[in-house]
Amino acid sequence: MAQSLELLLIQFLMPDNDARRQAEDQIKRLAKDPQVVPALIHHLRTAKTPNVRQLAAVLLRKKITGHWAKLSPQLKQLVKQSLIDSITMEHSPPVRKASANVVSIVAKYAVPSGEWPDLLPFLFQCSQSAQEDHREVALILFSSLTETVGNAFRPHFAALQALLLKCLQDETSNRVRVAALKAVGSFLEFTHDGDEVIKFREFIPSILNVARQCLASGEEDVAIIAFEIFDELIESPAPLLGDSVKSIVQFSLEVCSSQNLESNTRHQAIQIISWLAKYKSNTLKKHKLVIPILQVLCPLLAESTDESDDDDLAPDRAAAEVIDTMALNIPKHVYPPVFEFSSVSSQNANPKFREASVTALGVISEGCLELMKSKLEPVLHIVLGALRDPEQMVRGAASFALGQFAEHLQPEIVSHYESVLPCILNSLEDASDEVKEKSYYALAAFCENMGEEILPFLDPLMGRLLAALQNSSRNLQETCMSAIGSIASAAEQAFFPYAERVLELMKNFMVLTNDEDLRCRARATELVGIVAMSVGRMRMEPILPPYIEAAISGFGLEFSELREYTHGFFSNVAEILEDSFAQYLPHVVPLAFSSCNLDDGSAVDIDECDDEIANGFGEVSSDDEAHDEPRVRNISIRTGVLDEKAAATQALGLFAQHTKISYAPYLEETLRILDKHSSYFHEDVRLQAIIALKHILTTAHAIFQSQNDGAAKAKKLLDTVMNIYIKTMVEDDDKEVVAQACTSVADIIRDFGFAALEPYLPQLVEATSLLLREESACQQIESDSEIDDDDASHDEVLMDAVSDLLPAFAKSMGAQFAPIFAQLFEPLMKFAGSRCPISLTIRNKSQN
Repeated sequence: MAQSLELLLIQFLMPDNDARRQAEDQIKRLAKDPQVVPALIHHLRTAKTPNVRQLAAVLLRKKITGHWAKLSPQLKQLVKQSLIDSITMEHSPPVRKASANVVSIVAKYAVPSGEWPDLLPFLFQCSQSAQEDHREVALILFSSLTETVGNAFRPHFAALQALLLKCLQDETSNRVRVAALKAVGSFLEFTHDGDEVIKFREFIPSILNVARQCLASGEEDVAIIAFEIFDELIESPAPLLGDSVKSIVQFSLEVCSSQNLESNTRHQAIQIISWLAKYKSNTLKKHKLVIPILQVLCPLLAESTDESDDDDLAPDRAAAEVIDTMALNIPKHVYPPVFEFSSVSSQNANPKFREASVTALGVISEGCLELMKSKLEPVLHIVLGALRDPEQMVRGAASFALGQFAEHLQPEIVSHYESVLPCILNSLEDASDEVKEKSYYALAAFCENMGEEILPFLDPLMGRLLAALQNSSRNLQETCMSAIGSIASAAEQAFFPYAERVLELMKNFMVLTNDEDLRCRARATELVGIVAMSVGRMRMEPILPPYIEAAISGFGLEFSELREYTHGFFSNVAEILEDSFAQYLPHVVPLAFSSCNLDDGSAVDIDECDDEIANGFGEVSSDDEAHDEPRVRNISIRTGVLDEKAAATQALGLFAQHTKISYAPYLEETLRILDKHSSYFHEDVRLQAIIALKHILTTAHAIFQSQNDGAAKAKKLLDTVMNIYIKTMVEDDDKEVVAQACTSVADIIRDFGFAALEPYLPQLVEATSLLLREESACQQIESDSEIDDDDASHDEVLMDAVSDLLPAFAKSMGAQFAPIFAQLFEPLMKFAGSRCPISLTIRNKSQN
């Protein structure tokens, strides 16, 4: 076989395509015989040209898995020794690396079974060789072996770490330093023991040196490995960074502000700052790094980007995301420098900086809401001024910022309606469609929380919106519908004079079937539901059937967002029709069930073997016998499906709440879904399940009253629901979901009384105590440097809900609550301090 195989390998490397295909077919046939292994080994060591030796190694790597167990001990020894010889004696770097890849595959089977005891000693020896090539290939092997036989390294971990550190500092070879950097990345990914991981702290200065050298020599792809290592270190709960955080931040800022580097490299650097803001925000405060970071990131918002660049990698967009993360985590430290940047930049002659000044304010408005609410005048002065800027980009950013303010700075922003609304109305006439669209978004967000203050503006607003709805692009029409929905919610009965015209227009949108029009159809469906809520049952019930028919038909169009909004529409209709909605249940409940049972849409992103040596060798390098194991790099989720599931889950609860006894046929399947969704991986779905369970419990109680075995069924259902709520209070990691569980339990106590809840009392008291002691899953924080008391504010929504439980207990139990209150008194008292924002809430609720 050896002679014929050599000819085939040579033929395979010829430029003639027909000759290559013939050789490939012959090689695939020969490769099924275990004797291909010694033949390939022979050519790996003796072929005259490096290309043939390299191809022999690539084929061996692919075939050795299927044949290893069939080889005799003598042949196995030949394979191992030949590979070692190739690594140490081969002159061609590509052949050495190809041989190292084979070693990694063979080791996967030979090391655990004790068939290769001298491999690790050889690697240690090789890594300390005087020859640069030997040191490099040993480190390459350490990297690849970590993935296949990492456990074999455990007893030698300290020695390996010392070796890697030494190689990172290799004074004579950049190749060795780069290989050491890659090996550190592999070992860190494999290491989970805290004591082992923490030793990597001393590697940071050397990693930074190697990364800088790589950037200077144009090896950006290698420098990115340093950022991946820092990712691992930052996400670790162990306090790994220490004073090195300053060096990491300085390096990251140098990289992300360098316009000479690739977008991806800069994005990786910005991402490091984002991780630090998310996981180690107190470390940034402790080392006084917040202002230096913002002094670099805020100007990045003004950086022009090439239209062809991937938006996700654009520095201005990435910088905005990091500033947002910092604002959410350390608002008090972020607001002053960002406001200073905005104040100065708003007067800059460069329109990109004027745009950045308002973008920055919009970005921080969610995180810094309390600070911005108290200082709205100077902030609005900048943004409303930018709405009149001669440059379109500045006006568009100002409209977007205003929309963000309207979303996050409630209710204080509404009190400025006399100055804000006329400016928005003026922007609706802007010459730029982009500015118009953002202005409609701002209008929609602003009006959403207005009440009767909107009445003087109804005529001019609706006149412009109705005109735009008939003469604009689809994108603008969608935003118009959103704005009309906000106005209808704010105006309530006063919206009636406009309702008929709006509803008539919506008929045209609710029959659209082209893919590009379905988002508009979704918005129209949502808007009909909102208008119905505003004008009420008496006016809507007679005209609803065609809208309901159109909404149901939309489910045949396979568009997740349309289904999501349609579930919301049905929820609104159920609320206004109440028991009359029962006639639609046979049509709409199965649709909600279908959405709830949809496949998650999870997509696993597989990192295929990135073997540059194998490129160009076609199908011959793999077959059904053997394959390398791919690594899972990332898991992505179809967000649309999540939103649809959440809307459908909410709809089931509302259908049950408003149709009561008529909902009986769907009770069992609904409970099964809600039970499943209460532990769903995404918090939006869990939240809706927790809310809906309370509605199902109330509805079931009404249904079971008329049944002979109703009491037993009611007890079983109460058991299920209470166990879910108690588990959620203790184990769920999302504060909003836990808060809703607490609120639901308080409602159940009030509705069903102490007798029904008595069996669950010990668990409820323990869960409540756990929350008051801030020891539940949702209150755990990452290990970090010392906590700054000023920023350690308790989550108001969560603790307000927890405090709601106490008066519910007291009212239902009377004097029996005294010993329980004694248990809860001490943890409760820490919230009575003067700096606690919710102490008054707790006291007031307790007095009611």
